[in-house]
Amino acid sequence: MAALHRLVSKQRRTHVALLVSPRSVLRWHARLIAWKWTYPSRRPGRPPKPEALRQLVVRLARENPGWGYRRVHGELGGLGHNVAASTVWSILKKAGIDPSPQLTDRSWATFLKAQASAIVATDLFHIDTVFLRRWFVLFFINHGTRRVHIAGITRHPTGPWITQQARNYLMDLGDHVESVRFLIRDRGAYFTDSFDAVFQATGIRVVPPCPPCHG
Repeated sequence: MAALHRLVSKQRRTHVALLVSPRSVLRWHARLIAWKWTYPSRRPGRPPKPEALRQLVVRLARENPGWGYRRVHGELGGLGHNVAASTVWSILKKAGIDPSPQLTDRSWATFLKAQASAIVATDLFHIDTVFLRRWFVLFFINHGTRRVHIAGITRHPTGPWITQQARNYLMDLGDHVESVRFLIRDRGAYFTDSFDAVFQATGIRVVPPCPPCHG
């Protein structure tokens, strides 16, 4: 209904009687997408005992000194432990561990600020069509100019496809590729060694994000 409404000329829209507005249709669509892709967060099994949880939190923090309590909290969620971030903070504090280490955060922030003009980051985001078909979009963003380059869109992102989009992106950059020194990407399986090799062949260093940047 929203799409058909856009086909009507502005002069005739005032004469068209609609039961709902296009804004309402789009809002319903957003809710439908959220409903489809929302999964139960509760995992099977009994909740961990308080002491076992405490030991796990302390071990994660000690084995990863650069992690703050938010990163530890995120890792616990990935392991199926439903615990509040404030609880993780309290456990670390009582164990004598700084819940918010600043050294790594500052060094990473300093690196991003100092090298902004030479940094390009890449990632995927997804969009859902009106029929709830999911498409994935690969993009690159220059940290200095904040300019975004849409590299490609596909239903099924694969390593070879993303690698080819990387080649196309470098070709589009042309002579400007010499100004890029670092590429930041996440640790997704679709960013393969072949993908990294495309950039490394031009002298660009591939830099995975530091752990605290994931929250």
